[in-house]
Amino acid sequence: MNAQPVHLPIPSLPGLWRGQDCLGAPQRVVASGHMALDAELPAGGWPLGALTEVLLEPAAHAEWALVLPALAARLQGSAGRAVLAAPPMEPFTPALQAAGVPPGRLCCIWPGDALAAAWACEQALRCRDVSAVLAWLPQAPPAVLRRLQLAAAQHQQLLWVFRASQDRQGASPAPLRLWLERVQHRHLQVHLLKRRGPPLAQPVALPSSSVLLAEVLAAQARRRQQLQQAAALQAPVRPALVPVRHALAGLAAAPA
Repeated sequence: MNAQPVHLPIPSLPGLWRGQDCLGAPQRVVASGHMALDAELPAGGWPLGALTEVLLEPAAHAEWALVLPALAARLQGSAGRAVLAAPPMEPFTPALQAAGVPPGRLCCIWPGDALAAAWACEQALRCRDVSAVLAWLPQAPPAVLRRLQLAAAQHQQLLWVFRASQDRQGASPAPLRLWLERVQHRHLQVHLLKRRGPPLAQPVALPSSSVLLAEVLAAQARRRQQLQQAAALQAPVRPALVPVRHALAGLAAAPA
C-alpha cells in the first residue's frame, strides 16, 4: 500500500517561526513608553537579556528622550540601580525627576578608556543589585559588543549601548539595533535597522528631548510660581519703613 502524502498548510505547523513574524520565542520586555515604537518592537518593548544598540547622530544627545520612560518604569519596579558608563555629560536632574527617575538610583562611572568602560559594564550586568545598564561606547569593537550581549543574556539584564551613527553599515551582534535621527528640533525618527522579524520600511516618529525638556521646564516654572504665591500668603506683614532725616544728613566726611 502506497502512503499518500499529507499536505499541511505551513502556518499551521506548531513551533514554526517565520521571518516576517516579529514574535518568536517568548521574550521578557520593558515597555518603551512610546506606543508607536512598542508597536514595532518584538514582543512590544525593550528586551531583557539582550543588547539593544542605539546609533546616534553627532552631538544630538537624543538618547534620553528614547529611554527615559522605560528606565523610570524599570527602576520603579525594582530596588536596583542603573549604571551609566562613560556618559558624555552628566544627566540633567530636573528632567530625570520629571520622568520619574530618582537621581540617587543612578551610578555614573567614567572609566579611562573604551575597554575599561566595557569591562565595567560587563561587571555591572553580573550584579544582582543593578536593574539597567546604559553605556556610551562609540569605539567598542564587535568582540566587546558580543561579550556584553552574552552577559546581558546570561543575567537577563536591560542593556542599552550607544554608538555613533556612522557605524550603522557595519555588522553587530545586537539582536535589536536602532538608528536615532533628529528631524529639526521637535521630532526624532527611529529607524529599526535590525530586529527579529521583517525590516521596518518607515521610521517611527517620536518627540525629541527638546520638547520634553520644554515641558519639564514649564512644569518647574509653574511649581515655582505656586510656591512663591503660597509663601507670599503666609509671610507676616511688616510695617513700612519711614525715612527720618537727622542733623548730619547730607554732610560730607571731613578730609583726613
